[in-house]
Amino acid sequence: MAKIDKDWTIAEVIEFNPELENVLRGFGMHCFSCAMATMETLEEASYVHDIDLDFMLEKLNNFGERDEISEFIENIKNVSDSIYNEEDFEKALRSGKKLTIKLGADPSRPDLHLGHSVVLRQLKKFQDLGHEVVFIVGDFTGMIGDPTGKSKTRPSLTIEQTRASGDTYYKQVTKILSPDKTKIVYNSDWLEKMNFKDVIMLAGKYTLARLLERDDFNNRYKNGSSISVHELLYPLIQGYDSVHLNADLEIGGTDQTFNMLVGRELQKDYGQTPQVVITFPLLVGLDGVNKMSKSLDNYIGLDEPSEIMYEKCMKIPDNVLEQYFRLTTDMPESEYKKAISDDIREAHRMYAREIIKMYQGEDKIKDAETRYNEVASGAIPDNVPCVKSSEPTLTAVKMLIEAGFAKSTSQARQLIDGKGVKINNELVTDYYQEYDISSEPVLIKGKNHFVKFVL
Repeated sequence: MAKIDKDWTIAEVIEFNPELENVLRGFGMHCFSCAMATMETLEEASYVHDIDLDFMLEKLNNFGERDEISEFIENIKNVSDSIYNEEDFEKALRSGKKLTIKLGADPSRPDLHLGHSVVLRQLKKFQDLGHEVVFIVGDFTGMIGDPTGKSKTRPSLTIEQTRASGDTYYKQVTKILSPDKTKIVYNSDWLEKMNFKDVIMLAGKYTLARLLERDDFNNRYKNGSSISVHELLYPLIQGYDSVHLNADLEIGGTDQTFNMLVGRELQKDYGQTPQVVITFPLLVGLDGVNKMSKSLDNYIGLDEPSEIMYEKCMKIPDNVLEQYFRLTTDMPESEYKKAISDDIREAHRMYAREIIKMYQGEDKIKDAETRYNEVASGAIPDNVPCVKSSEPTLTAVKMLIEAGFAKSTSQARQLIDGKGVKINNELVTDYYQEYDISSEPVLIKGKNHFVKFVL
């Protein structure tokens, strides 16, 4: 079969396969009745319409491979919560256009965890099809503070604070996303340029009644809790980001559904094709109740040491382990379901190994597992971190402070009173018993925080 190349004219492409006209339309070409336009080569057309030539050629030549797209859509549907709407989604994927996919980031919480990976892993699948992810750091919207799920007004951040937090995102997201297909932008670049007239015009495109449909606003209104006017603007400002980018698709957690749908509606008002919105489930945290969150300390961080990752994976509640496998790994369903059914403890180990392999490397698994087994058996693991002592002898209280386990004498005493402190695996009961540092004593806080003191 002939292969379409850059020197083919638009007329030759359509004559070769009339169905390819729809693909060309997806790239913004419309004047097919104009003789001059149809005589343009694809290379010339790509320049005029600002199209990635290689991407267009790939889509034209692979047009018949529809099964790949059908399978992709089915995979996304199996993991996602909702798609608004499926017809638009399939139409966008089959258009042959290089899609712009938007993902917003909260700059007040720059440390990513497995909960974030649910969405990031799906974005990677879109990148593998040739599409571009635009990662928006909401440094401007961070000054307002996203009221989603909040029962009271959230403190605002300065531009400097949000920018500083945003700088850490790219390094973390590219643990999952392809760097060459990931663009990071800051919404202050366009929102700061808006004048008061622009804001009033934007606000006029949505009603208060619609905004109060949001559960958090509605609940606060009914309870008599204050809602600041600037909070009401948040969904509109986030939605305007989609307008500015002319986004084809936006992905996020179910808690962002309202804000993303506002963007879809605003695009219609601005004469754009409304973005497809896909929402994904929120990963339950280690407490088995609330969504994974650093502020609730129920998270597994993507940048955490492999030993900590392994230990936290072993703490995942049995009843949500299947969800963790499904949303955060590519392991076949039949494999993890059998493991859970056969031996839930071994299934936890299998999950821990998989996560460490994905984010830290397969070579880190053995040491992490060995350390976990040692700690679980009550032994002191090898290679614990060392702290250089300020004196030849130290009391337990001073050791806790120098190790960073306590900020004050009173806090150190509380830890000892709570029977959470050991030295060389011996329970500490005396605040002021002195220990000879030349013997390199090992201070243990809780079950898994170890520090060796050395001179």
